[in-house]
Amino acid sequence: MDILRIATAGSVDDGKSTLIGRLLYDSKSIFTDQLEAVERTSVQRGDDYTDLALLTDGLRAEREQGITIDVAYRYFSTPRRKFIIADTPGHIQYTRNMVTGASTADLAIILVDARKGLLEQSRRHATIVSMLRVPHVVLAINKMDLVDWSEEVYEEIRREFVDFAARLDFTDVTVIPLSALKGDNVVARSEHMDWYQGASLMHHLENVYIASDRNLIDIRFPVQYVIRPQNGRGDYRGLAGQIIGGVLRPGDDVIVLPSGMPSTVKAIDTADGEVEAAYPPMSVVVRLDDEIDISRGDMISRPNNQPEAMQDIDAMICWMDSAPSPSGPSTPSSTRPARRARWSRRSSTSSTSTR
Repeated sequence: MDILRIATAGSVDDGKSTLIGRLLYDSKSIFTDQLEAVERTSVQRGDDYTDLALLTDGLRAEREQGITIDVAYRYFSTPRRKFIIADTPGHIQYTRNMVTGASTADLAIILVDARKGLLEQSRRHATIVSMLRVPHVVLAINKMDLVDWSEEVYEEIRREFVDFAARLDFTDVTVIPLSALKGDNVVARSEHMDWYQGASLMHHLENVYIASDRNLIDIRFPVQYVIRPQNGRGDYRGLAGQIIGGVLRPGDDVIVLPSGMPSTVKAIDTADGEVEAAYPPMSVVVRLDDEIDISRGDMISRPNNQPEAMQDIDAMICWMDSAPSPSGPSTPSSTRPARRARWSRRSSTSSTSTR
């Protein structure tokens, strides 16, 4: 089964943690003792329902304040697919944490409170998701139970977001009305919204096509660590890292950049043993036929398909600095607009676009 990496985004109190808790609960991906602990905490807080958001809000400050501060990762699976889902904070001062959670995502779920519609933070998160090149987006219009399951409310928010997303870089946008608290359209279809003919959120997550998102042509293997035996015995020398492009196989001719030294792939190792092929986003250890001086930061590619070496990079930057300005108090970092920037590097090195 393949792995779908998901990040939640949206404004404060739109229900991100509750939605993830509902996905875990309805897909039977939580243990009995975890559920019992959440039920006890809900009773202690005086709630008359089981607060599933507590499944992801693990910090004491998060539980006391009822907000998400840090990025919480949860893992679950269905018969069709494995999932890694990141619960990211919605508060403006924790926007940089949201960037961390979304930086490796294949799909982003942007939640909107049906009563409030699109807010500034919702638009900001959608823009950041686009800048990070997350190709697939789901707009989850949450809390539909609080607007009497209104189709008019759904259509108004849907049109507004689709118009806004047209200016961003998404492969596809799917809009789903739901109630994370009640479970409507999360795993099972809702009986309260017969006007909605689309799939539930879980069905969409299980079936969204992500294979074409991977670059299987240009081999790009940045070396993250050189593995040698700790006891000094043996001649094992492996290059650890994550395949970010192409398909790498034993016997392939490769070149190491920036040195330009050629070699041949001897073997590819994983935690489960040797493999015949490695492709994105697999983390592997590559062994070469030749003893070449290779260190962290070097890049392995094909001799006839190398990344372009350059000194100048044209990039879109999401500015997160919070230093006070001379004219007065500091502007909240995440409210500053993204800007086009250009900078130079002193030495020419091989580079490739990641995220």
